[in-house]
Amino acid sequence: MIAVVKYVYQTQKMVTKKISTFVIFLTTLISFSQEKFALSGTITDFKNNETLIGVNIYIPALEIGTTTNEYGFYSLTLPEGEYQVEISFLGYETVEKTILLNQNTKNNLSLNESGEELQEVIIIDNKEMSNIKSPEMSVNKLSISVIKKMPVVLGEVDVLKSILLLPGVTNAGEGASGFNVRGGGADQNLILLDEAAIFNSSHVFGFFSVFNPDAVKDLKLYKGGIPARYGGRASSVLDIYQKDGNSKEFHVNGGIGVISSRILAEGPLVKNKGSFLIGGRASYAHLFLKLSEGQKGNAAYFYDLNTKLNYKLNNNNSLFLSGYFGRDVFSMNKVFANIYGNSTLNLRWNHLYSDKLFANLSLIYSDYFYELTLDFVGFKWDSGIKNYNIKYDFKNYISDKLKLDYGLSGIYYEFNPGTIIPSDDAIRINADQLDKKYAFEPSVYIGAEHELSKKITVSYGLRFSLFYRLGASTINLYENNNPVVFNPDMQIYEKGTPVSTKYYRKNKMIESYNNLEPRFSISYQLNDNQAIKASYNKMTQYLQLISNTTSQTPLDVWMPSDNYIKPQIADQVALGYFRNMNEGTYSFEVETYYKKIQNRLNYIDGADLIANDAIEQVILNGRMRAYGIEMMFKKNKGKLNGWISYTLSKSEQQTPGRTAEEPGINNGQWYSSVYDKTHNLAITSTYNLNERWSFGANFVLQSGQPVTYPNGQYEYLGITVPSYGLRNENRLPAYHHLDISATLALEKNKERKWKGEWVFSIYNVYNRQNAASVNFRQNADTGNNEAIKTSIFGIVPAVSYNFKF
Repeated sequence: MIAVVKYVYQTQKMVTKKISTFVIFLTTLISFSQEKFALSGTITDFKNNETLIGVNIYIPALEIGTTTNEYGFYSLTLPEGEYQVEISFLGYETVEKTILLNQNTKNNLSLNESGEELQEVIIIDNKEMSNIKSPEMSVNKLSISVIKKMPVVLGEVDVLKSILLLPGVTNAGEGASGFNVRGGGADQNLILLDEAAIFNSSHVFGFFSVFNPDAVKDLKLYKGGIPARYGGRASSVLDIYQKDGNSKEFHVNGGIGVISSRILAEGPLVKNKGSFLIGGRASYAHLFLKLSEGQKGNAAYFYDLNTKLNYKLNNNNSLFLSGYFGRDVFSMNKVFANIYGNSTLNLRWNHLYSDKLFANLSLIYSDYFYELTLDFVGFKWDSGIKNYNIKYDFKNYISDKLKLDYGLSGIYYEFNPGTIIPSDDAIRINADQLDKKYAFEPSVYIGAEHELSKKITVSYGLRFSLFYRLGASTINLYENNNPVVFNPDMQIYEKGTPVSTKYYRKNKMIESYNNLEPRFSISYQLNDNQAIKASYNKMTQYLQLISNTTSQTPLDVWMPSDNYIKPQIADQVALGYFRNMNEGTYSFEVETYYKKIQNRLNYIDGADLIANDAIEQVILNGRMRAYGIEMMFKKNKGKLNGWISYTLSKSEQQTPGRTAEEPGINNGQWYSSVYDKTHNLAITSTYNLNERWSFGANFVLQSGQPVTYPNGQYEYLGITVPSYGLRNENRLPAYHHLDISATLALEKNKERKWKGEWVFSIYNVYNRQNAASVNFRQNADTGNNEAIKTSIFGIVPAVSYNFKF
């Protein structure tokens, strides 16, 4: 381990030195230009001192601007002079202020909400120039106030379900966990909550997300054009930040629903300097199960807890401590019990080195735990993944035309594929431990956003990532280094037989990888309201999810890349046209993309993935590709707003033979991946009738998921056995549903601090029986195989009450 760390340190030291030289060179060039000064500060909410992310700061006289970062900080470098500054943000009153700039000036500002009632008014600012001019593309941002008005199943507000209404985003259907972006797998999404990795994003096997909407401040989904500061996954990044907490006053808000309830409390630790936030959710449907005949031994529920503390040491230093803990419990008649969930903890230090240099140091712990107890066979199985992450990020506002961000990180992983324990072995004396695995992933990056001219702005960056598979571990060795062998007589792939094993002591390097990951995007502004954008990014994913299901399940096991499992390497290009119309009332986006991924895992027929200590014997490295076109039309202002999105796409996999004699999977041909949805249409809208009533509606229509149906049958020992053709050449029926909601805000009484609202919703209004799966069985009378469709939801009405005081 010492040798590995020393090598990594030397490598990062060399790269960091080059980055520092580059930054000094750029700064020197700029120092010869006209004397300029920095206008910087932090933007907060006036009512609670919550920092605001993505606030627009615009200088009309110079036609330049910027936005606040993840901690509400901004910096602009301007020539000496007097300027009119416009500060605007969604849902807040626009502020105009005159500033005399003759020295570096710090200007902290607080914005007032545009509406006081619980039911927030959605106002989108018409200063869309920064969005048009920015090279950022393939990115979607959602206001939490918009998410809260969307009708969802069982009345529970769901952050993940809301992003399924965006172009290029789908899932495997109702009750499926995770989400798929541009034809990628659910495991290819990097999901961050306050910078900590979340490995399973769903409660109750996909019915609810793990994110408490009351605790969420900001949500951003990167589908492409991903900045260099992100790495580790092949398809997308979902970056979610929790609220900091109210440092002015104590407040409580929450909601009571049919299936679950939530509550959140926040207030000052020291007024205007520090705050706390604590929120919890729990479902209680299992309490009703106990009242039902025959269901007394069954349970299915979840609970989670969000916490955050922050303290402003002085104008240049702030500390944050945030955490999440969630668990799901599922049991059936004491036959088996299942407990799983995420835990995270993050300690952050924000430091302002100067008016132009902002830094954040984070120490992060993340843990995904899974436990399965099978009483009928007498054992318990524990598995999971832990990681320990240290990262240091810098944002350097060089000038009004150039911004840099750079940093480094190191992540240490501990993988537990399974600990098998007899049910009566409380102290684990006879536990059978599958081979634990360890890995270390350091990286360093630099990125820049550079305005080359009034019409052209580019963003470019480079990430250098390394990965070390470490001991202690015992590695199987195979003839010709092939853990999977091809049987030419049977024309099938079979497990290889190890010829020997090799033991690597603790922290001994087993295998290593390194990759350069360039990122580039460009915006060409046709005029103030139109732009053409293009992007390219390379991503490397060193973790693999071992699964043969269409969506993530608790039984899935994460594995590191090693000498048999290669890292996934994704290349994606995108081209788009963006336009704002009628002074920002309407906007239109269209993007086309092409993505290819190397080393996408595939499994041989009959692969056994559960508790397999030699998983390399049932997997083959293949490839993947996805391409499509996405369109989105939005109405941003007025009583009626929302969007229509449509995606036409294709997602395919291929696992060719390793030699000319091998046919590969599916005869070596490209076939539809399980994430392929040819058509994806989503319509969402909200209508604010008056101060008390608002209405919402969603409509979703998707192509059916690719599946493999039997194409014949044969008799073997008196049993009818189905035969199958090519992989995924069939599809489930089309998936669609319509949902509606109505929100009634109770009459306001200025003397009362209590505010409340009722939310009424109907999921799947016309009772569409969407197929979650289609299985085949042998008919006892005819002996023929017959299809059995499984549906999860019909029409589901719900009511919930939200409050705050």
